[in-house]
Amino acid sequence: STYTPPGDKDSEACGKDKCCIWSYIAADMAGAFTDGNQCSNLARGAIRLGFHDAGAWNSSLPSGGADGSILLSGELSRPENRGLEPIAARTTAWFEAYKAYGISMADLIQFGANVATVVCPQGPRIKTFVGRADSTEQPPQGLLPSAQQNAPALLQLFGAKTFSPAELVALMGAHSVSRQRFANPSQAGAPQDSTPGVMDTAYYAETSAQRPPAGVVRFPSDVSLARDAATSATWQSFTGAANQAPWAAAYAQAYFKMSMLGVKNVGDLTDCTAVLPLP
Repeated sequence: STYTPPGDKDSEACGKDKCCIWSYIAADMAGAFTDGNQCSNLARGAIRLGFHDAGAWNSSLPSGGADGSILLSGELSRPENRGLEPIAARTTAWFEAYKAYGISMADLIQFGANVATVVCPQGPRIKTFVGRADSTEQPPQGLLPSAQQNAPALLQLFGAKTFSPAELVALMGAHSVSRQRFANPSQAGAPQDSTPGVMDTAYYAETSAQRPPAGVVRFPSDVSLARDAATSATWQSFTGAANQAPWAAAYAQAYFKMSMLGVKNVGDLTDCTAVLPLP
């Protein structure tokens, strides 16, 4: 679907349409998230920032999740969030520019992840809601995955966030556009598949291969999931260009679920998917 704002961002008509201001934010973000015809480093950061804000949650906690706390509580300084400083600074600048229009940081982070995903070539379009509440409360530590964890540990960690093994495997496809810096510092900037500017399924084939392509760094956690009995069949179902569409559909559903973790006011949210840029 497409969206046309009813007026400029300061108009009365725009103020009456909850999605209108987000169309202007989307336009600002889209320019920052493209590098030629590929993903920019800020796009990679925006996707990771969305995961790290929402993912610091599990079903035993009374609060947390997609609540903006990663940028509102000092949580960014935790070791697992290293490398997010550039996108954190840009997202904070967008928030300062648009907060007078009534947006929340929680929404801005998840909106940024979804804009970045659809702007990346072959990235799926994800259902996008706004209306989340912000929080300045830090979540407990230990809720985000490590590149060194094995498949059973990851399945347990994500199971506590209500994700099935198949959903976890779908979410791992975000690594198609990542460039690691800290898991293997000697190869800082190395991608996790050979096409880091494109959100494609090359990641699945190259992670499960006997050896990675030259210059590609694979996380032990990813290799473990590719080969574990509980996840290998789903992993193989996403392998190869012919399986791009099934993976994209699975990722879109799984990330929508991620973006709603911990959100309590679901009935108050507004569907603004239409304002996402067209691929």
